[in-house]
Amino acid sequence: MVAKSGQWHVTRGSAAYTDPWIGFSCRDKQWFNTGSNRKMVPVKLLILGAQNTGKTALCVRFITKRYIGEYDHKKEVTYRCSRVVDQEPVDLEITDIACKESSVASLESSIRWADGFLLLYSITQRVSFLDVPRFKKLIDQTKQSLVVPTMLVANKADLEIGREVTSEEGQRLAKDLRCSFRELSVAEAVLAVEVAVFQLIRLVLDQQRPLPDRRSYMLTVRHALTRKLTRSKTMQW
Repeated sequence: MVAKSGQWHVTRGSAAYTDPWIGFSCRDKQWFNTGSNRKMVPVKLLILGAQNTGKTALCVRFITKRYIGEYDHKKEVTYRCSRVVDQEPVDLEITDIACKESSVASLESSIRWADGFLLLYSITQRVSFLDVPRFKKLIDQTKQSLVVPTMLVANKADLEIGREVTSEEGQRLAKDLRCSFRELSVAEAVLAVEVAVFQLIRLVLDQQRPLPDRRSYMLTVRHALTRKLTRSKTMQW
């Protein structure tokens, strides 16, 4: 599948990204190089948040490990790469949309497309924090599901002197919205960005697994605990 729009150019064997604002190209060396013949699992993520929260910077940081601070995206951009998550080869697409320029119908269309959601706000912009519940409500209404893989990410943790939203507030909001939560700095910590995105991918993969597999896993755990408990009682006698 070719990226829906934007600057990712996908070809067989590689995925090249050319950024028109900074003029660099790079290749994702992991593309189709999972070391396995297993079928790749498609995972589609959507990033939502107010302007200037670092959505595009987070995408580029995750894909290329490089940090670029200034962007002026006015249209939807989809990035594509491959990753291996817990030995599972994943064909990953991440869409970054300009929420301010998008209609509700366009947002709903992107939400229906996505498997998982990353809600981003800046700790230095309370208004971006207050926008988050609106996005989550739209996701829930569009998906009409009790469980939607969602990660709430607080960005710009390196700008402590300008903080307007506390970590505790972020944690409470994540609990209220039934989201996982991470506070990080896209500018300073590539590892933290990777951990957040990988955690969201795991939530998507877990939901995509067939229900019998989940039941089988729970039964396996239950049987193992029962055997352990039985051995423990036997040893006591």
